[in-house]
Amino acid sequence: MSSEFAIETQELRKQYGDNLAVRGLSLQVPQGEVFGFLGPNGAGKTTSIKMLLGLVFPSAGSARLLGEPLGNRSVRARIGFLPEHFRFHDWLSAGEFLTLHGELYGMPKEQLRARIRELLELVGLTPFEHKQLRTYSKGMLQRIGLAQALLNDPLLVFLDEPTSGLDPVGRRLVRDIIHSLRQKGTTVFLNSHLLSEVEITCDRVAFIKQGEVLRTSQLKSLVDGETSVTIRCSEPAPETLSGLEQLGKNVRADGDTITLTVSEEAVLPAITRYLVAQGLDVYAITPQRLSLEDLFMQVVGTDGGL
Repeated sequence: MSSEFAIETQELRKQYGDNLAVRGLSLQVPQGEVFGFLGPNGAGKTTSIKMLLGLVFPSAGSARLLGEPLGNRSVRARIGFLPEHFRFHDWLSAGEFLTLHGELYGMPKEQLRARIRELLELVGLTPFEHKQLRTYSKGMLQRIGLAQALLNDPLLVFLDEPTSGLDPVGRRLVRDIIHSLRQKGTTVFLNSHLLSEVEITCDRVAFIKQGEVLRTSQLKSLVDGETSVTIRCSEPAPETLSGLEQLGKNVRADGDTITLTVSEEAVLPAITRYLVAQGLDVYAITPQRLSLEDLFMQVVGTDGGL
């Protein structure tokens, strides 16, 4: 591949009449990375994925997958996709379903049979190979959909809500599969409502809103580097709170309780000295590392859930 990035977009835009679904998506996803795509409902996540897959055409902007412009047929043959709202051929058995998709890829018969056996074992559906998909539970359909997404041994996989409908055992299975894909050097583009799964699985995340990236960061540094601090003290004056903004961010006060976010816990003694110098009595300072959910609320805001 001619690019170090599996995905590159520059001001990618999609408009349906007066509705601007994606305002201007710009991001870069290096090869071999597990990348989380997070935003509230209506943020343009699914539309963005559809544009990258060639299912809808962008209104403006540009993008490249695996170093090539969108729509390149050889590249599309190396991409896997598990949609959130799948509609599988439910009159087919699992084996027939995977065979159909393998034939669409043009896979040789012997290779395809071996790959189907391997994938059914991987997703725990070997005993159900000859059962019609209409008899499958939602979780089983999610698993066969994942097998379909991996059938062509893709270099890039788009997973849209891959753990939807799965129990904890199923979610652990998907997590392990994603880890094994990373070890192989496969790039995984993950959209999920389950932030706890994203926090465990992804290398980096992008927070988007109204089709624009608000923030992209390494997940480990993003979570480890942010600390929420709750301070119980005598009631602060407005100018005291303004001064605290030099030491932290998202400063708020409710009576005798101040909350703020700091980049590292080493700044806490300076905060204590500052408050005392302002004439406040400080009773307690409680630091707490931020979860991904906390960070989501800070970056994206509260007007709409995932």
